[in-house]
Parts: sequence; C-alpha cells; structure tokens
Amino acid sequence: MYVHGFASSGSSGTVMALRRHFMGWRVVAPDLPVDPFEAMELLHRMVDEERPAVVIGTSMGGMYTQQLRGVRRIIVNPSFEMSRSLLFGKMGRNKYTSKRRDGATEFRVDKALVERFKLMEKNQFDGITEEDKKLVTGLFGDKDPVVHFRPLMASMYGEERCLWFNGEHRLNDTVVKTVLVPLINDMLVQNS
Repeated sequence: MYVHGFASSGSSGTVMALRRHFMGWRVVAPDLPVDPFEAMELLHRMVDEERPAVVIGTSMGGMYTQQLRGVRRIIVNPSFEMSRSLLFGKMGRNKYTSKRRDGATEFRVDKALVERFKLMEKNQFDGITEEDKKLVTGLFGDKDPVVHFRPLMASMYGEERCLWFNGEHRLNDTVVKTVLVPLINDMLVQNS
C-alpha cells in the first residue's frame, strides 16, 4: 500500500514505478482526503480491509503511515509538522500534481485545516511499542531541501531505524529502483 504526499494522489509517479517493479503484487494507493482525520480514518479502514504486507508513505503520507501501528511500514522523508509546512506558501488554493479518481484538480488550505493538522500532530507518536519500533524504517534523502525530521524519527524509533539515501525530497525512478524496492523486498521476505 502506498500513501502519497501533499497535493498528490494515488496515481503519482511513485505509484506507477512501484507497480512496474511489483507486477505480481497488487499496489493499493488511495487518493487521500484533504482533512487529516478523514485521511487517517480511510487509511485505518484500508489497512484493516487490505491487510497490506508493507505500507509506504512519503512526506505528508509518511506522517500518516507512521501512525499505522502494527503493520510493516516505510516512511520516506516524513513531514511530521504539516501544520507549519502549510503556513509557508500553501495557504489558499492549491492544485493537485497528479490525476485523482474523483476528478478534483484543486483544493483549499485555510486556517481551519492547519488547526486540524496541529491537533493530529500532538498525538501522532502516541502508542509506539517496542514491537512497533521494529516494524518501521525511515528513509531520508541526504539532499532533501523540504523537511528535516530524521532527528525526531531517531528519537522516537531509534537511530538504527533511520536510513539515508542519495536523493532529495521527492522519489525518482532511480531511488525507487535502487533503495525502495530492495527494502520492500527485504520486508516481504521477513513477512513470509
């Protein structure tokens, strides 16, 4: 299962790349609601229904994926403070960067939405158990100009759960092929 980042969708380039690399597997990738609590409700329901072997989330999707306790997950350049990110250049009307199933092409960010993210962020690390720490791997681009939450991730999950990759905030085909796919394969072997 793949959880997209801000202003993206379940048909992003990363999803397409994952589907090419895992042709024998079903890659589930929902379009997330803009509201963070609605997004988490959808993701919890999908995890219960789909029983994914691995959940991968990038950026905002990494923040959501981190909260899906009890399932193997990879969080890539997680944006643990979306409320702050939204205040800097994302207020008002925004365009989606990839096609959504519902046909929506834009959405609004307002103060009420920022407050919803703040509420979620307060409790996003609640309930992490020692067993759960073993289920999470964080991937961090060494040239990411957008978010820098590796120290926070390390403090919550342990330094050994945080890996660097040669890249930026967004994943490209090379990083998907050389970093993400091998990590997913390792997790699938551990899951069997």
